[in-house]
Amino acid sequence: MGTKKETSHKITNVFWITLAITLIFVTIGILTPTGLASVTANIQNFITTTFGWYYLIFVSVIVIFCFYLIFSPIGSIKLGKAGEKPKYSTISWFGMLFSAGMGVGLVFWGATEPLSHYAISSPEAEPGTNQALMDAFRFSFFHWGIHAWAIYAFVGLTLAYFQFRHDKAGLISATLDPLLGKWMKPSVRVTIDVIAVFATIVGVATTLGFGATQINGGLSFLFDIPVSFKVQIIIIAIVTVLFLTSAMSGLGRGMKWLSNTNMVLAVLLMIIVIIVGPTLLTLNMMTDATGAYMQNFVGMSFRTSPVDAAGREWINNWTIFYWAWFISWSPFVGIFIARVSKGRRIREFLAGVILLPTLLSIVWFSVFGTASTSVQRAGFDLTQLKTEEVLFGTFNHMPLGSLLSVIAIFLIGVFFITSADSATYVLGMQTMNGVMNPANRVKFIWGIIQSLIASILLFSGGLEGLQNMLIIVALPFSFIMLLMMLSLSKALRKERRDLGLYIKPKSLRKSNS
Repeated sequence: MGTKKETSHKITNVFWITLAITLIFVTIGILTPTGLASVTANIQNFITTTFGWYYLIFVSVIVIFCFYLIFSPIGSIKLGKAGEKPKYSTISWFGMLFSAGMGVGLVFWGATEPLSHYAISSPEAEPGTNQALMDAFRFSFFHWGIHAWAIYAFVGLTLAYFQFRHDKAGLISATLDPLLGKWMKPSVRVTIDVIAVFATIVGVATTLGFGATQINGGLSFLFDIPVSFKVQIIIIAIVTVLFLTSAMSGLGRGMKWLSNTNMVLAVLLMIIVIIVGPTLLTLNMMTDATGAYMQNFVGMSFRTSPVDAAGREWINNWTIFYWAWFISWSPFVGIFIARVSKGRRIREFLAGVILLPTLLSIVWFSVFGTASTSVQRAGFDLTQLKTEEVLFGTFNHMPLGSLLSVIAIFLIGVFFITSADSATYVLGMQTMNGVMNPANRVKFIWGIIQSLIASILLFSGGLEGLQNMLIIVALPFSFIMLLMMLSLSKALRKERRDLGLYIKPKSLRKSNS
């Protein structure tokens, strides 16, 4: 079980089981949206409070493991056979992994999170003070930097290694074969893959719902278009047509083109904001906060505030919430990153997936966070705006504000489409035994299902409950990730011995080139 030779192009039981579970929760969300939100919120609060220490240690272990592989001779191992070259250029590869990973999240939170940490709820200092301002950027870098991308990189690496190096199916369950062996019964495989697929379904459905809300908020702020369910349905319908069109054209065409467009628009928006915004302050803030991030990296990684109730609540609401969110998204993002990374070496893969997005995130939060906090410090209270309106409220007090807002809405839309596009591909792949190119009919089915779920829950008000479910799913999947780490370590140790990878891996140059 678990090899490519044994896979088929038929829809598997994982599809039907996960769909049934999802529909059950969606139905509950329709019938009792407040009840679902309340129950899941209580479970989520229990998990973040009780297992917060575990999340912090677990994610830090992932970071250590990834950097060990980067600097180890093992990093020279190729994610593929000898002679295989990467299919996508480095720029297109980076654009696709970044767009799938958290592109829309950066646009949503780039101006909002630093503002919140500075003016509403500071992690350590009094809100509104200079120290709170400095802490706001340090913790924003922390939340969207190395730790977040290490989670995605680890899952992506494990899948890519077994898929392209050992001809396993592109499924989470297939990565556990070296560790569990004969214990990997069909029922165990299905259970593992159902958890991964359910996390993907819920994650994408909530993203579609909240993404439509954000675009609606931006249009309302700019053009007085009413915030309503009807408008949000129209937005979802347009996005669905666009991402399904892209999904049908394949990764090499639609997704590649959209990702490259994303990167161009994002860089263009950043450059304009740097020029028309507080340029010198932005550069100084970025430099100072980057140093503070590096200096306090270990302390922030293990910070639990055990005797400070307010500090602990802040950590639960932000850091641990983010770690759980990224863990729950890692099956979707990891499978997609693995798919587009064939032919790259482990060292190149990890450095590219962890370090490049971290650097871009630092620049992004420096630019848009400095803009929003500067507007706030100038006497215009942005904290009264809805979360989805903060970015547009910031632009409203800057030169070329209307142009910036239009570019931002378009960027959100394209990021929105690429996330849904890549998720549709991943869902098809996971429910067709991990085939590299799932059938268009399956991708179409998943695309329609995702949009219907988002629309129904927007109408009923049940999106919050489904979002809480995503965080809850992170706990069992983190245990699966621990097993994946042990399995990958076992396989890599064996290959290191076989190839003689110690100090000077001469044999690798011949057998792995």
